Amino acid sequence: MSAPSHSSLDISRRAVMVSGAATAAMSALPADVQAAPAPSKPATMPVSFKVNGKDVSLTLDTRTTLLDSLREHLKLTGTKKGCDHGQCGACTVIVNGERINSCLSLAVQHQGDEVTTIEGLGTPDDLHPMQAAFVTYDGYQCGYCTPGQICSAVSVLKEIEAGIPSHVQEDITAAPAFTNMEMRERMSGNICRCGAYSNIAEAMAAVAGAKA
Repeated sequence: MSAPSHSSLDISRRAVMVSGAATAAMSALPADVQAAPAPSKPATMPVSFKVNGKDVSLTLDTRTTLLDSLREHLKLTGTKKGCDHGQCGACTVIVNGERINSCLSLAVQHQGDEVTTIEGLGTPDDLHPMQAAFVTYDGYQCGYCTPGQICSAVSVLKEIEAGIPSHVQEDITAAPAFTNMEMRERMSGNICRCGAYSNIAEAMAAVAGAKA
């Protein structure tokens, strides 16, 4: 019987060294790392609110944002996820008559609230006046930010009508006017990367003029 070759002996030594190093490394780990428990299921909570006039009840992970509950659970994908940090306005919806960034708000915070998305403002056969104005004045290009722009624009006109002041008012005790500067300031949180701001302002001015 022939003696084992040097190459086979080298492989055996290498395997022993690797195995020994792995065993030593595992024995050096803390006990809680060596036998980590299986991750627990996320906490869930039931939430009920009204979306576009319809009662909705969901059981959600408590970390679910209003934006994700609308898009992923209710399939209302008109509301867009842009920056997911509340900086672009693409996710703007109207809650109890006021506009909010739905990416910054947890769904469970809205128990009993009334939520209006772009789908709830109007339909292709029955457009909201602001939707119709955006079409007329070409207030969109790629269209990604448009749902948030329209929801915000509708709310802005209501804010001005209600006398809520803004940063561009010289006299915050006076009633704000439907001026170009006033509307641009209030819409500054809604970013349009295509640069359709002038057309959006014209659409808003047309709707404001029709209300006056």
